Amino acid sequence: MTQAANAAQKASIESANQSFATAEQPRRPVITVATIAERDGRFLVIEEHTRVGLRLNQPAGHVEVGESIAAAAARETLEEAAWHVDPTALVGVYHWQSPLYGTYVRFTFAATPRKHDAHRPLDTGIVRALWLTYDEIAARRSTHRSPFVLRSLDDYRAGCRWPLGIISGF
Repeated sequence: MTQAANAAQKASIESANQSFATAEQPRRPVITVATIAERDGRFLVIEEHTRVGLRLNQPAGHVEVGESIAAAAARETLEEAAWHVDPTALVGVYHWQSPLYGTYVRFTFAATPRKHDAHRPLDTGIVRALWLTYDEIAARRSTHRSPFVLRSLDDYRAGCRWPLGIISGF
């Protein structure tokens, strides 16, 4: 394999598992996770800085090497919202072709909020974590990070729940 081919292959593998520094679309879908945590009729969301401004999202992120998909969702919720959660079910798997940033596949989990760590710093770019009602989230649709936000919340409210064991790992 030529040096240029080696470099291209390495860039392709890295782009599939990292956030992108440019608007170049990745060659493979990006696997992400998110958590829907509900407490007293309110849902845990975060406000975050993105390349297109301040956006609203569920706590979400990428799966790390060696990590289960459900564990990634719990970790991302802790890192982005400072909440320890227990994933209880898979709400859905969503696919989206972003016109700017490529293809995303998102695993969204229902989770029980267990404990807030008020002294934990939030991930870089996260402005704050909020507990909002469905109507408050829907009213801010124009600021959602992706179409996944409301779609997965609608599925959650409709009772979509799959057992965690439906996702197999080796």
